[in-house]
Amino acid sequence: MGLAQEAKRVADEFDFGPDAVRKAVKEFIREMDEGLQKEGTELSQIPTYVTAVPNGTEKGLYMAVDLGGTNFRVCSIQLHGNTTFSLTQSKVPIPRELMVAKTSKELFSFLAKQIEEFLKLHHEDHFTGYLRRRQTGEHKEEEIFNLGFTFSFPVQQIGINKGLLMRWTKGFDIQEAVGQDVCALLQTEIDALHLPVRVAALVNDTVGTLMARSYTSPGKTGTLLGAIFGTGTNGAYVEKLDKVTKLTSKADVGAYDKSTGDMIVNTEWGSFDNSLRTLPNTPYDIELDAKSVNPGIQMFEKRISGMFLGEILRLALLGLYNDPNIPLFRDENSAQNDVHSTTQIHPGSGLMKQWGIDTSLLSICAGDQSPGYRVIRQTLDNEYGISAVSAEDAETVREIAAAIGRRAARLSAVAIAAIVIETGRLKPATTEQKDGVNPPRGNVESEGKGDVPEEEVIDIGVDGSLVEFYPGFEDHVRQALREVEEIGTEGEKRVRIGIAKDGSGVGAALIALVAGRVADDTD
Repeated sequence: MGLAQEAKRVADEFDFGPDAVRKAVKEFIREMDEGLQKEGTELSQIPTYVTAVPNGTEKGLYMAVDLGGTNFRVCSIQLHGNTTFSLTQSKVPIPRELMVAKTSKELFSFLAKQIEEFLKLHHEDHFTGYLRRRQTGEHKEEEIFNLGFTFSFPVQQIGINKGLLMRWTKGFDIQEAVGQDVCALLQTEIDALHLPVRVAALVNDTVGTLMARSYTSPGKTGTLLGAIFGTGTNGAYVEKLDKVTKLTSKADVGAYDKSTGDMIVNTEWGSFDNSLRTLPNTPYDIELDAKSVNPGIQMFEKRISGMFLGEILRLALLGLYNDPNIPLFRDENSAQNDVHSTTQIHPGSGLMKQWGIDTSLLSICAGDQSPGYRVIRQTLDNEYGISAVSAEDAETVREIAAAIGRRAARLSAVAIAAIVIETGRLKPATTEQKDGVNPPRGNVESEGKGDVPEEEVIDIGVDGSLVEFYPGFEDHVRQALREVEEIGTEGEKRVRIGIAKDGSGVGAALIALVAGRVADDTD
């Protein structure tokens, strides 16, 4: 078999056709419903206690902090009330010794100190005025900043501003903090410095994406889904409160506003179908999972997200290269029985190392229109130590990379389709929706498909490197949406997908705004 036929054979292994998409959508809906009813399911369906999405008219000055990994970010966000906002921010690295401190106080007092420094630098008049009035007892409640705390570690959320740390990841290890309420830990240290700040909300980054999109995008129906397709993947969506039945059966439920009839649910969809009832499973997926740090879990994420796609491509190419009968990356003059002595692969090439190929290579492949795929050949030479790459070699890499990227997009469509169907958004808009449950927003350009009436738009906010930088990603998603019977061509036209930037900043601020209202109502 020639190289072109072998490339097609491997690419075909990543085929995820219309029947497979439809079957997976049905399984996703089943797991969504199961996760709304009980704990310990494949789709966690975590209630966030956030019960409303913004409509772009909100105003005010809010704060947000983001502890996402090695850096700590502090922001203040001025919402202008016309779908626009201004953002001021600072970022500091977390000292390595604080990531593994003996006590949580060491880390959280450092975080509070950064908030103090930020207030002194960017809001000095407000801060010093508050401290002066505090000493005389004349300070007012409205002078206190409501703060959204984006905390990107596993927590069991039990209220809009209460969450118990389940475990640390990303190099952090402060055992004393496990099981504690991270909002309370931060608030204690903020209070010790007498800062005018209330930790009003614990924020998941997908919920922030949903909120940010809903504030900045036009429309009458509100944003349905916030989704991240980047290094990892996850989504949060607006669900009917009466369907979140596991909330009513829990003893330790925090206060939340029931008046909207909605609650934003964090799906944690990276773990969809861990048992592989409907997900595709190639030899490359099997090997990647077996050699990962968490075998058997996050199976959906391992087929979609940027952290893994480069490794899938590497394993597929390595499979071809290791077969002495296949002329991939070989000198044309080499004898067939002496292939490896004339390899074009330099020692230390990323092809030979786990995680050695970056997912950006897939984007480069998808975007290369140059004669003889010159850009792919140069990239393989300069970044991956594979020299004298032939046009046929480059075409092989391109074809397999395209198949992996296409499959990732079609799998992403499974999650989007299931949420659109399960929430009933495809039904004609009701009078209630038309008449202002979510008031109209500003006159912002629509990103919709065609002339869809505003009240029929199903708005989705997305963030992440795949949707931003992978050419054709959205086109593949839309093709798969059209193949789902309940959606079809007409339904797909109603889906508006737009980039939602800075969910952990403006999104966290908006959740703090919503949470501040809840706190005021329940005090």
